[in-house]
Amino acid sequence: MSTQRTLSELERRAEEGGGEERRRKQHAAGKLTARERMELFYDPGTFEEVDKLVTHRCRDFGMGDQLVPGDGVVAGHGQVDGRQVYAFAQDFTVFGGSLSETNAAKIVKIMDLAMKMGAPVVGLNDSGGARIQEGVVSLGGYADIFLRNTLASGVVPQISAIMGPCAGGAVYSPAITDFTIMVQNTSYMFVTGPDVVKTVTHEEVTKEELGGAMTHNVKSGVAHFAVADDRECLALIRELLGYMPGNNLDEPPRRDTGDPWDRQDAALDSLVPPLPNQPYDMRDLIHAVADNGEFLEVQRHYAENILIGFARLGGRSVGIVANQPAHLAGTLDINASVKGARFVRFCDAFNIPLVTFEDVPGFLPGTQQEYGGIIRHGAKLLFAFAEATVPKVTVITRKAYGGAYCVMSSKHIRTDLNFAWPTAEIAVMGPEGAVNILYKRELDTAKDPVALRAAKVAEFREKFANPFVAASRGYLDEVVQPRTTRPRLIAALEGLETKRDKNPPKKHGNIPL
Repeated sequence: MSTQRTLSELERRAEEGGGEERRRKQHAAGKLTARERMELFYDPGTFEEVDKLVTHRCRDFGMGDQLVPGDGVVAGHGQVDGRQVYAFAQDFTVFGGSLSETNAAKIVKIMDLAMKMGAPVVGLNDSGGARIQEGVVSLGGYADIFLRNTLASGVVPQISAIMGPCAGGAVYSPAITDFTIMVQNTSYMFVTGPDVVKTVTHEEVTKEELGGAMTHNVKSGVAHFAVADDRECLALIRELLGYMPGNNLDEPPRRDTGDPWDRQDAALDSLVPPLPNQPYDMRDLIHAVADNGEFLEVQRHYAENILIGFARLGGRSVGIVANQPAHLAGTLDINASVKGARFVRFCDAFNIPLVTFEDVPGFLPGTQQEYGGIIRHGAKLLFAFAEATVPKVTVITRKAYGGAYCVMSSKHIRTDLNFAWPTAEIAVMGPEGAVNILYKRELDTAKDPVALRAAKVAEFREKFANPFVAASRGYLDEVVQPRTTRPRLIAALEGLETKRDKNPPKKHGNIPL
């Protein structure tokens, strides 16, 4: 047989994966094959495969007779919207996508190349776990991948898509990466499966309940997005990459969105309700100011009292962090603090400016929060904002009370420009609580405590329920009309474009994990 025919035969076998029957089962389960996923993910005709002919080296348990070129993972690089991206896709049709010594080496090679070339790396996970026949060498392969995930963190963006099973040690690679996307009904993640859980704790739980897409999007916060199917998953990864630079030395990509920079929205003048305890949806503000109203929200279903995500302002990519008064009054709790902190650190690592919209009455009170460590977790968000050296702009729409005012990108932790609407209230606490403390003796002895309390609350509100005291001290740079928020933000970001700031020399800080 000629060399050319041998090559053609090996390539054909690699492209067939586990064969027609297993591909049919993959489709029947509602999943695309690894090669179909790669074809959809990359710009047409740009995918260049690496290690297509690699086979495993195990000769035990009859494995010597089962050699499939590619060995259960498709890996390479190509273009996404004309920009270089590296990726690997586990092939469930070949040995259940299980990780072997050799296909781990393929993944490691792709990650090393991504680091050298300064390009994002995307992992499409669909695997039954470590290949049992190979023993410790397959486990070593996982550790090799974990190391690369850690070294690449903050250097190139890393995105994980869970498009099938991902269990045991395999879950820790996606956990280290920047964003995790799960496909509903076909993917799951857990350290130990339902059978082990039942044996050890006697709990009855299904795979979906234990580690399905909505479990990790709503309850655990492990995942950042839930999508309906493989196609939506791949389209979302492409969209997400559009907001990011290729690496930590590049600037995020710019786009001409066609949305006028000086566009104003009169509806914002009446967004904040007249009553201080009345909720409103902060998304209305974000959509009003963002280019073309587009906001790619991250972790939408988790810790809904804080909003995070990507938008463009004047064509620039920005990361948005916003309190959500429509959920838990916008208070900061443990989950919201952790959610916000990790997003802030991602944006800072990749030169994405931060825009904060603030309406926060404080930290959520209660024994559950205190015992759960709200002090430590709340400090993560404070640490992240204080540490960030990217351009930072904050807009206070209504409440900015207590320590939460300090945490939410205040002037005191190096935020560059701090704006407030005329409806802003900046104080140690709300009027009712303040009066109860400041005038306790007078209220206890007053003939008409109700009238006295009402008068003192009105006095306190007059003094502090406005942004002017903070503005007089320079803690706010400007009080702006709500309708002008978009042009003010775009002008601010333009002025901050050449910002250079750095932290004191050190190996790394010690964020209160």
